[in-house]
Amino acid sequence: MEALGYELWGLDYQSHGRHTMLRVYIDSEKGIGVDDCAKASHQISGVMDVEDPIAGEYNLEVSSPGMDRPLFTLAQFEQYVGSDVSVRLRTSFEGRRKFLGRLMGIEDGDVVVMVEEHDYLLPFDQIDKANVVPRF
Repeated sequence: MEALGYELWGLDYQSHGRHTMLRVYIDSEKGIGVDDCAKASHQISGVMDVEDPIAGEYNLEVSSPGMDRPLFTLAQFEQYVGSDVSVRLRTSFEGRRKFLGRLMGIEDGDVVVMVEEHDYLLPFDQIDKANVVPRF
């Protein structure tokens, strides 16, 4: 992606029976348009055809992270400190799996989210999905 001038923001791989989806998120300082996604998709398809890392059929989707961008790395979480986020954990933490609140920071590898005036230190390795919640 870097050779094309894009940043690989993250990957989302979902397999539900015979339906498999590989979603590749790309970003750029100039933004991402449909032509950028098509260009990246063509490049990724070529590599996937040669390397064949996914057995069977799958759908490839290339997308901009968008306003409700998913967060995949601690560095990405750090970029959005002060933003509202939605976080879903793989397992229950303090009696819940879903958290919607303000991203306060990173502390010893945990993601700190304030929900209703209470700070939760969510273990990064337990995060299943996290997104920025856009403000309008």
